[in-house]
Order: sequence, then structure tokens, then C-alpha cells
Amino acid sequence: MKYLITESQFDNIVFKYLDNQDFVTMEYGTYEYFLNSENDEYAQIKFNKSSRWCTIEKELMVEIASFFSLEYHESMSLIAKWVESKIGLEFNTIESQSDIIVRYFK
Repeated sequence: MKYLITESQFDNIVFKYLDNQDFVTMEYGTYEYFLNSENDEYAQIKFNKSSRWCTIEKELMVEIASFFSLEYHESMSLIAKWVESKIGLEFNTIESQSDIIVRYFK
């Protein structure tokens, strides 16, 4: 059976998936970190408030792409939209680097 859903409905499904990850947010200096747990050494998402840039770990991007059958750039865009909803800022441009994905915010 096929179901038709709108893009915004799909975005909401991915957002709920990310919300259910129960990320722990911690602030340290100018950074806000989204961690899997308080004892986690590596943040899945890091946001620098002073420079206003955000990094998304490649593993998270790959997980979302695989789970929802998306291209990597689509999963990165959805994760960035979710981050925007959490921190209240919009991104401006995108750039990828070897093991991290960088999203710059206005």
C-alpha cells in the first residue's frame, strides 16, 4: 500500500525521529553541544554561538540518510532544519568537510 505525504509531513517525521534520540544539550563557553548522553565524549552536533556555525557529525547524517532512504545532502538539510528549530536561527550556506558536515548560520 502506498501513502502520499507532503514534504512538511515528512520533515515532521524526521524531526520526531531526531527528538526521540533524546539528545542531551550542554553549554560550554560559546558552544552548545548535542550529545547522546552526558558522558559522551563526542557531540553529534556542535553549535558555536559567537561564530554562529554548526557542525553535524557525518555518522548522524549517514544514519538519517539510511533510515529514511535519503541522499546525504537531503539528510543534512533536514538535520540542519531541526537544529534551526532548536536554536532559533536559520542557516545561510552549506559546506562539507571530510568527516564533518558544516552548516553556517546567519
